[in-house]
Amino acid sequence: MAARMTAIRMSIIDQIAWIRRRMRSSSPKTRCVKPINGLSLTQIGIDNIAMSQAPHFPRMITIADVARAAGVSSMTVSKVLRGTGRIAAETRARVTQIAEELGYVPNRLAGSLSSQTSSLIGIVIPSIGDQVYAGVLAGINEVLNGQGYTAFIGESFFDPEIELRIVHMMLTMKPAALILTGGLARDERTIRLLRRSGIRAVHLWDGDHPNLDATVGLSHRNAGQLAAQVFIAAGLTRCVYIGSQLDRDLCAACRLEGYSGALSEAGATLLCMTDPDLPRTAETGYVLTRRLLEQGAPPQAIHYLNDAMAIGGLRFMNEASITVPQTISVNGFNGTALAHSLTTRLTTIEVPLMEVGRRAATAALTIPPADAERSVDLIEITLTMGNTTACRP
Repeated sequence: MAARMTAIRMSIIDQIAWIRRRMRSSSPKTRCVKPINGLSLTQIGIDNIAMSQAPHFPRMITIADVARAAGVSSMTVSKVLRGTGRIAAETRARVTQIAEELGYVPNRLAGSLSSQTSSLIGIVIPSIGDQVYAGVLAGINEVLNGQGYTAFIGESFFDPEIELRIVHMMLTMKPAALILTGGLARDERTIRLLRRSGIRAVHLWDGDHPNLDATVGLSHRNAGQLAAQVFIAAGLTRCVYIGSQLDRDLCAACRLEGYSGALSEAGATLLCMTDPDLPRTAETGYVLTRRLLEQGAPPQAIHYLNDAMAIGGLRFMNEASITVPQTISVNGFNGTALAHSLTTRLTTIEVPLMEVGRRAATAALTIPPADAERSVDLIEITLTMGNTTACRP
């Protein structure tokens, strides 16, 4: 009886130490290791390694370990960690402290599988290294963090097969919603997966082709038209487009359509200088601008796929002593260069990136009526005039 009372009076630290000793003492002396890529340990030549040399992988603390150390049931621990049930304050505090000391991490995936709910929001973007999507993600996270949700991000690199694989994996985690960037040729298998899952999915960025349960984006065709109208208004008729990877980025291709159409209606000419393989970076803008200007007489105006490429093009023109906008007028798209401009202020189509993200996250968390139609939220874009575009005298 005295021994039993002593055990009951054990401090929390002693209980934790006891649990850890039991874990070590109960570890098997020999270990059955599963084959790796079809090869057993014997086949890959490490079957004779002494057990003391083998790597040690401690097992994870379970809810049963926390319950044992706290002297309560696993159900009580579960209720404490989920913040539910009528549990005494002293018990709740003790269980919480022991869970923290033991380093217990709840299996949120298992919880979502049993309850069909999750605090995860899956997000698929082309590249986290693109400044555009960095701004959009900042807006998404601002909303999600305020609502107690966590973003889980995947990169598709404009590849429908990669997007399919990421979406499939995310759906196994029972997310509360998905946000998928448009502008790529989405695989039909991805669409079928989303329909059958019942998970709310938001189509991001591509406002010209509404899709999924809700769409939040901009009209890229209108953006291209706006870029052309700047040049037309200045009386510039010999125009160029510089871009890359248009076969992958369908939104960029849509902007080019708008740009080309507006120029054609105004009687202006258009030359396209693109490369399907080069990245959409300042260096590519530099290379393609040099390639263009080495071919002959300079054009009057150049519209770039994005601000980064425009900055690269301006760098080459500066090195080649080509005056902007006196000789060539330049504009870009997305507005990411505005925060870094000093003496050169790029004329650009500005997109409120964080607002796009905020509204996409809000759409993802919105539960519409069962008979609601697909929602489309078009973001307003604006032309920001810099000093790289000539004005009509």
